[in-house]
Amino acid sequence: MKYVIVGIGTDVGKTVVSAILTKALGAYYWKPVQSGDLHFSDTDKVQTYVGDSFRKIQERWRLNTPVSPHYAAEIDEVNIMDTDFVIPNVTPLIIEGAGGLMVPLNNEGLLYLDLLEKWKLPVVLVSRHYLGSINHTLMSIESLKNRKIEIAKVVFNGDENIATEKIIKSLHPDLDYVRISHLTDLNQESIAHESKKIKGSF
Repeated sequence: MKYVIVGIGTDVGKTVVSAILTKALGAYYWKPVQSGDLHFSDTDKVQTYVGDSFRKIQERWRLNTPVSPHYAAEIDEVNIMDTDFVIPNVTPLIIEGAGGLMVPLNNEGLLYLDLLEKWKLPVVLVSRHYLGSINHTLMSIESLKNRKIEIAKVVFNGDENIATEKIIKSLHPDLDYVRISHLTDLNQESIAHESKKIKGSF
């Protein structure tokens, strides 16, 4: 049981969803590429939210600057290659992506989407409602389907928007959709509460 958590863009809640699923499944957590915020990385955040049961796998790349991985790697004078990544041989496993699907990992054109195609793992696509999110969600779904990447779930994260969710579901009725409530307080209690609600969906 391994899932890659991807988003329709930045700041849609991938880390929160990753924490909820890590807790729900008792999974290991792996963020292959961390760009910036090394003093309190996404791995640190998930550990804080999950608590004592947290099991982490060290990032493959820890880059110093909070920008796109390809540029952060250039600043650090390293080059990220697809061969750098070996899927940890543990289960369950939650892998958190960086930004959206088309985020470049190097200056030779390697995209996160290329890694997903190579890994052949089911993905969980995280969507959050904002002006333009329908477009971003539909483009993300189409990109994944075009690469024949399995979409395990589409997660609507945060406040509900019935009109937005209705049109997305009508265009892709073959997909499974789940909802995670807007969490005003991010802590172990709220993460545990949400993990219990969605555990049966995975």
